[in-house]
Amino acid sequence: MSAVTGRQAAIVGVALSDCGRVDEATPYALHAQAARRALADAGLDRSAIDGFASAGLGTLAPAEVAEYLGLRPTWVDSTSVGGSTWEVMAAHAAEAIAAGHARAVLLVYGSTARADIRAGRRTGTLSYGARGPLQFEAPYGHTLIAKYAMAARRHMHEYGTTIEQLAEVAVQARANAAANPEAMFRDPITVDEVLSGPVIADPFTKLHCCIRSDGGAAVLLVARDLVRDCRTRPVWVLGTGEHVSHTTMSEWPDFTFSPAAVSGRLAFGRAGVRPEEIDFAELYDAFTYMTLVTLEDLGFCAKGEGGAFVEKGRLLVRGGELPVNTDGGGLSAQHPGMRGLFLLVEAVRQLRGEAGDRQVRLRDGALPRLGVASGTGGWFCSSGTVVLGR
Repeated sequence: MSAVTGRQAAIVGVALSDCGRVDEATPYALHAQAARRALADAGLDRSAIDGFASAGLGTLAPAEVAEYLGLRPTWVDSTSVGGSTWEVMAAHAAEAIAAGHARAVLLVYGSTARADIRAGRRTGTLSYGARGPLQFEAPYGHTLIAKYAMAARRHMHEYGTTIEQLAEVAVQARANAAANPEAMFRDPITVDEVLSGPVIADPFTKLHCCIRSDGGAAVLLVARDLVRDCRTRPVWVLGTGEHVSHTTMSEWPDFTFSPAAVSGRLAFGRAGVRPEEIDFAELYDAFTYMTLVTLEDLGFCAKGEGGAFVEKGRLLVRGGELPVNTDGGGLSAQHPGMRGLFLLVEAVRQLRGEAGDRQVRLRDGALPRLGVASGTGGWFCSSGTVVLGR
């Protein structure tokens, strides 16, 4: 697929379901709530949807969710590559719209990850299983967080990145969340508080890791000719890229490079823009190291300079050179599982000027013109990057 869309597909509806602590809803209900809100946001009727994409729920995803929502789509996508799923799906949806295979595609996700653990319906995931290639890692305690921790340690060894610099990512994410009424955690934190927390997987303490929440999100993409029927200002998909790099750690050539190095290069090239033209970035942040290395790999700073880049408040909505994870990200706002769809929701809200007290403004006071959402899946196994503009 070319992944070149050139303003042929626009995002016209975005929404979140109830998020944070949602003890009474089912995942299906959160899917439906987010979908209804996204349609209302766009001002379109459900009958307009002819494309549907979902992953992570049901035996026959997305068929079960589509049935629950009362949809009968003629274009579907169930791509599942972890947290980057939704950026990859958005790319596929934009391409389908550009090719005339669909006119209105709904992406939707919902999860009760937090509520399920509290109710004893599931336990914390220690590994993804022990079949196939993973059989060579799981017996040795290679949990998902351990893989990220190993990668972070390698970056620290190679480039002198410090634990304090990684902690800055969490501190600035929380500062951004403070202005977001939908964020689960809003109280400020300090570098010392991050460092003094319980160790989860060296070098990560608790606040280096994403929160666990409930919640859902939905994004509606439409063809150019449907934009005029919508009540919202369109946000255009300008360019996309996707990349899968490895599954087993032994097949990962360099722990200090993420697949965003490829997906970002493709997305920026296809959009015809440079990283320095981007006004803000929404990046997958299950762990602080993810933010740091993705900034490097997308070209916002050179390889090995991520630690220095995140210092001095560069990621803040207020006064930051490159506001990152403006809603507070998975470290503070919400993280119900495959969080990539939430990145797209926040990016669209920023470009439409609907982010309230956390709204990014350019130096002249104008709204941002270009944003990027980059999702990561597995343990840096996959990446999807989407450049958006108004």
